Formats: sequence, structure tokens, C-alpha cells
Amino acid sequence: MKKKHNPNVKWLILLVALLLVLAVPSYNWIKKDNKNRAERSKSALSPVIMVPGSSATTERFNQLIDQLNQTTMHQHSVLKITVSREAKLSYSGAISKNDLEPIIIIGFANNKDGYANIKKQAYWLDMAFASLMQNYKFNHFKAFGHSNGGLIWTYWLENYYSQYANETKMKCLMTLGTPYNFTEKNLKNRTQMLADFIKKRSALPKKLKVYSLSGGKSYESDGIVPETSVAAGKFIFQNQVKSYTAMTVTGKKADHSDLPQNKQVIQAIRQYLLKKPGGPNRPGKQPKPKRKDRD
Repeated sequence: MKKKHNPNVKWLILLVALLLVLAVPSYNWIKKDNKNRAERSKSALSPVIMVPGSSATTERFNQLIDQLNQTTMHQHSVLKITVSREAKLSYSGAISKNDLEPIIIIGFANNKDGYANIKKQAYWLDMAFASLMQNYKFNHFKAFGHSNGGLIWTYWLENYYSQYANETKMKCLMTLGTPYNFTEKNLKNRTQMLADFIKKRSALPKKLKVYSLSGGKSYESDGIVPETSVAAGKFIFQNQVKSYTAMTVTGKKADHSDLPQNKQVIQAIRQYLLKKPGGPNRPGKQPKPKRKDRD
């Protein structure tokens, strides 16, 4: 008499085999993910990531970095990333092996002005940032944005940062001549961008320190951006982040385009963004904070 085979047994064997096939790559992925997390938690790398303003390229901060390196004992290596309109990344420069505080500059092939472009640039910034996280596994960093670069960072913080919040922390954000209300002088007339920033400000990281620097070429503006537009940042950050500090820099190179080379700006970067300012204190007097608000 022939023995009947139970079809359920065959299906059970197939199911077990399928589970084993799926389990091996899952196990490898978990193992790799845990390794990445362990590497990230031990990382001492703390880059300063800079974003230039509209019409500017990754070469925008060359003079600023030269001045930083001339006045500090620690030399900061520089990595530059340009993001194309198709979100492809091109690199120049490199992070030195023993440099724990390199400077990374992210620029965009489409570097035009306007709120619609700022949204695109924030997306491209995120593409570059994801690549940096994958390659360098840092668990904290500092950010710097000149002019529209500060707007791009703000949009990125409110719309993209949360996906990285468990892996890395932005410790400080420094904006320079950032027009939070574009060229509008009257704070009662809020642009759509400013209104959106205020609406989504609860997404900002609570432990973030923000420094907002404006140029004091005149009592009203840095020659391009109204002082009131820079000051509008308080409606976004104040009482949302750990601290919000506003400063005005004056003297030579206090107009908008020259701000990154202003000696007081160099001093502020050394004092508030870099770990150890080291070396002779030559860059000029420190800008005086106008206000500081803490939760």
C-alpha cells in the first residue's frame, strides 16, 4: 500500500526554507547596522558644514577658511561637495586623516534665489548630508550658512533633520546676514517663507544653539538685507531651541557680500563653532551679543 504524502508538510518545508533565506540577509543587515551605530557612537569627528548663499559656489568661503587656519594652531582640512540639478554629488578636496574638525562646504549647481529654489536646495543639501553620514559616521556637527545658506539650513532642520535625530546632533547653527523675511523691511508683512518657518518651528531640535549675525553697514541694513529681515529669525528660533543669540558686526567688511571675511565673524566662528579656538587672539574684537534667550 502506497504511503500518502501530506501536502501540508511540503508547504511547511518550503515556508521554513523561505524564512531561512530571508533571515540571513536580515541578520547581516542588523549586524551591519549595529556596527555602524557603534562606530558612530565612538566617533570624535565633529565637522563644521557650511552652505553659501545664492549665486555663490563652494569657493565662497576660501578666504574665510584661510583666515581661520592662519589664526588657529589646528589646521582645518576642507571637503567641497557640489550637488547637481539631478542630485548627483561631485567632490573636491579631502578630510585629513587626523582632522577631527574638518570644514565641509556644500554648494549647488542651481544656486539661484527664491523660496521655490530654497526648497530644492534643502533637498539637495539632504542628499549630500545623507552621503556624509554614510561615509564619515559623525554623531554631532555644527552648521554655518551665509545669506540664503541660513534659509536652506532652516528649511532642512524643519523638514529633514528628524530622520537623523537618533544618529547625529546639530550642536550649533550660525547664520550670517540671513534674510528670513527676504527684502521686506516691515515685520508685519510676513513673506510666505517666514510664515512657513514659523508654522513648522516646533520641529526644530530643542538642544540647538543658534547664533544670528547681521552686518551693520548702516543702522537699517548690510547694504542688501534689511536688519529687520535678519531679526525676523527670532520669531522662528526664540523659545524653540536651547538658545538664540543675535549679534551685529561692524567696521570694515560689514556689508553683505564681505561679511564672511569680517574679522568679527571669524572670531565668532572660532568662539562659538569650533571646539578649541587655540592660537593667538588676532582676528579682531568679538561681536557684542544683542540678545540671548533661553528656555
